[in-house]
Amino acid sequence: MSEDIAPLSSFSLTHVHYTQENLWPDFLAFQLQDPTDQISYLCAWLALIPQGLCVMYVTLIWSTREIEIVLLGAGQFACEVLNFALKRLIKEKRPPRMNGNGYGMPSSHAQFVTFFAVSMALFLLFRHQPPGPERRRGNHIPMTLLERAFFSAVGLLGAFTVAWSRIYLNYHTEKQVLVGCTAGTVIAVAWFAVTSVLRRTGWVTWAVETPIAKWFRVRDLVVEEDLCQAGWEKWDDRMAALKVQDKKRS
Repeated sequence: MSEDIAPLSSFSLTHVHYTQENLWPDFLAFQLQDPTDQISYLCAWLALIPQGLCVMYVTLIWSTREIEIVLLGAGQFACEVLNFALKRLIKEKRPPRMNGNGYGMPSSHAQFVTFFAVSMALFLLFRHQPPGPERRRGNHIPMTLLERAFFSAVGLLGAFTVAWSRIYLNYHTEKQVLVGCTAGTVIAVAWFAVTSVLRRTGWVTWAVETPIAKWFRVRDLVVEEDLCQAGWEKWDDRMAALKVQDKKRS
């Protein structure tokens, strides 16, 4: 038997370097700059946020069948494809003390989270149209503009934190992160403009009415309806109806 051993490669989808004794599976391994640095430990977890958002996309698309979430996911995928192309076009190396491999310009983490945060802010502030007082039922009150602005700010702050963590962990230079944030913002604004045109010209309505969309139960309610609030309204109405029935029986 030959003693030659083929070289192994690391599947780095969720591989974040960490110098402490590794208690995680290889595909979730962490390596920080300093094992005693709790900020580094937090930054390592922040590096997993894009993967968590991918799980969120799949979960929400499957559970809600909302065309708006499908469009957002499509834009996020296009953003990643463009990042992949830009890295191989620019071919700028990562910082010298980085233990990983691959190109660093622009930062894919920064671009990913910035696209998501800016897209959500644009949706909440400009596209989301909650029902006015004349269309509200009972005490059901949708999010106010101030609340939507608050959640938009939280999302943008979260994106900034993830982007900053890439510099702290020495995965990217400041310039690589800044370009990633800029690319994510530009793509988010451009995609929002494209989807706005698709909505105004009736293409989104046409897509929802196609046989395959109907088979998958695709709908377009989240623009005017809060997902949590809509479910609560149905539950609250059902409980109110049950209470009325109980009173009639008694």
